[in-house]
Amino acid sequence: MAAEEVADLVAVDAKLKRIKAELKAAVTARGSHLMDLYGVGPAGAARVLADVGDVARFADRNRFASWTGTAPLDASSGEQNRHRLSRAGNRRMNHVLHVAAIVQIRHDTEGRAYYRRKLAAGKTPMEALRCLKRRLSDVVYRQLVADAQQLAGAGPGGHCGATLQSSAADSHPLIDTSDQPLPGPAKPTLRRPSAGRKTLTKAAP
Repeated sequence: MAAEEVADLVAVDAKLKRIKAELKAAVTARGSHLMDLYGVGPAGAARVLADVGDVARFADRNRFASWTGTAPLDASSGEQNRHRLSRAGNRRMNHVLHVAAIVQIRHDTEGRAYYRRKLAAGKTPMEALRCLKRRLSDVVYRQLVADAQQLAGAGPGGHCGATLQSSAADSHPLIDTSDQPLPGPAKPTLRRPSAGRKTLTKAAP
């Protein structure tokens, strides 16, 4: 009996490895560099590509964050200025970002440093996690746009977008988008990036 169970586990493990390899090949074939982002594996990258489709349907990163459910909602009361997690948006995408955030917090990454800075600033662990997920949403959006531009011939060879580890560094560090609430999920748009728009460059670690 034990030998049969071990054989079953080995077979399941082999199947999972095969599926992972197939997903990785499919993501790479799409010209995507999402797997370069720390905490995003083949399954997560495939989910993002499948659910997002054409990233040009999102007007900007704020609309994208609203769609992923990472845009904070205003929960202020009296003199307390607070935001809470949005329960709206695409829950599958939100899960991918949640996993990436947890992975980054558990390892020596820029994401962990960002999370700790939020804690030091007085955020609760849940609030700090929400801020990190919001920032990761921006990074994923930038990478999707960069990949789309590269495929369209908008930039030179080599991928651009987010750093491999950071994933929390913003191209405009003075603007903390994680603390800017939005009303809810955005309606998809068909607006495309202009042809002359520059390819996004890597953010400094």
